Amino acid sequence: MTLNADKDWWRGAAIYQIYPRSYQDSNGDGIGDLNGITSRLPYIASLGVDAIWISPFFTSPMKDFGYDVSNYCDVDPMFGTLADFDKMMETAHSLNLRVMIDLVLSHTSDQHPWFAQSRADKTNDKADWYVWADPKPDGTPPNNWLSIFGGPAWQWDTRREQYYLHNFLTSQPDLNFHNEDVCDALLDVTRFWLERGVDGFRLDTINFYYADKELRDNPALPVAERNATIAPSVNPYNHQFHKYSKNQPENLAFLARYRALLDEYPGSTTVGEVGDAQRGLELLGEYTAGDSRAHMCYAFEFLCPTTLTADRVVETLSKVDEVAPDGWACWAFSNHDVKRHATRWDLSDAAYRCYASMLMSLRGSICLYQGEELGLPEGDVAFEDLQDPYGIEFWPEFKGRDGCRTPMVWERSNASGGFSSGAPWLPVMSDHLARNVETQEADADAPLHHYRHMLNFRRANPALISGHHAELKAQGNVLSFTRTLNKETIFCAFNLSSEGASVAAPSGDWQPVDSELSTGTMDNGTVGLGPWQVFFATLDK
Repeated sequence: MTLNADKDWWRGAAIYQIYPRSYQDSNGDGIGDLNGITSRLPYIASLGVDAIWISPFFTSPMKDFGYDVSNYCDVDPMFGTLADFDKMMETAHSLNLRVMIDLVLSHTSDQHPWFAQSRADKTNDKADWYVWADPKPDGTPPNNWLSIFGGPAWQWDTRREQYYLHNFLTSQPDLNFHNEDVCDALLDVTRFWLERGVDGFRLDTINFYYADKELRDNPALPVAERNATIAPSVNPYNHQFHKYSKNQPENLAFLARYRALLDEYPGSTTVGEVGDAQRGLELLGEYTAGDSRAHMCYAFEFLCPTTLTADRVVETLSKVDEVAPDGWACWAFSNHDVKRHATRWDLSDAAYRCYASMLMSLRGSICLYQGEELGLPEGDVAFEDLQDPYGIEFWPEFKGRDGCRTPMVWERSNASGGFSSGAPWLPVMSDHLARNVETQEADADAPLHHYRHMLNFRRANPALISGHHAELKAQGNVLSFTRTLNKETIFCAFNLSSEGASVAAPSGDWQPVDSELSTGTMDNGTVGLGPWQVFFATLDK
């Protein structure tokens, strides 16, 4: 079954991210799988989202849990089979859910047959498929580039007596996009999944595709310009301005080729992950400009470690208006790589609901991470239970990504919250069990129902989906703006504070809507907001 070929379905879409290892185990081995996802699709559809995004499930040695691919065109046995994938696709489409998959094109596993051939010698057909370089005369790496996972971005290979580039783990060699055969092969991979009915792709590390041909040294980054948006502060990766190791202009030509392929399949889309601590929004603008590049970019600005303020939201959205006037952002508060925002921002239940309402009102598409709808906090995974090599490397100052990857909790039936009948690959947190889906379904005040309600409100008001925004203001701790599509205008105000506040609404005869979501009051054009309250109103026509 295929869904209608609405070429703009992605604009303003609500996308639910699934980390397959941790969503639902169907066979008792303690690891989530595709059949497990299929069994839970009715639940996902009930939330009111438009699509799912599934993190990698391809054949992999799992050094980076699927982001190290050894076969792009098959399913790793721990997750199932291609037939299981096809069944999942059919079920999702029958529930009017589109399916996006995570494609990791910048690098492969060192177990990929392409790399096995490339490293064999310097003359074979794939010798130039990866980024190889001779050492400096003293034997050291060819330049000063650093890996985001720590240490140099170069690994010595004794077969070729050369270094290969790895922006991530040493077991994740970077492909050489300057070789057109590589680009052709990756487009063939994309076509393989399009032919299976996939509706879109989340393109991992989209700005890492090309490296500088001359392999020039990256300059140092002034201390004042460093931040922990992309890498934790303890990582020396933050000490460089990554001028030559990523963000190369050649990316745009490849994205044009990629978009041309997707245009052959009406209704397919892309969201590119742009990971850059200094130029993220500018790259968003470059990569989504016009209709010949990525459809949208996954932005990191709201994945920040510090609590999101009204000023920060206005600054970010205004910057997007400036650098990406015809581009499209995809916003998220949590994902599989960052501490869950309930913990990261130390949010009360009321604050959590307020931020959720704000996210679902912003101009752009949104990604919701599994368990976010339950208000799950970050899992406190003990060192002896850690699986993430990133966390093991930088422990204890940075505990890695396992805390946001702990299993989904469905019921209180067993110690794993209904995730598995066996021992889960990561421990289920005891404080998560009380927040399971079954319990929240029976509690009208639970976060789950707030997410459903807000998603339905968004869907019922097209201005919140694809309308433009105006009157963007931060008045103290209150964020406010309007969203307009055709003749529909909605005024939105959010008190991001535990203190009461009042703000003036834009001129007009505003009528409050949805008294359950919109708990603020209006009197003579002034909106009164208690702690963490939200206000929605429409113009009286």
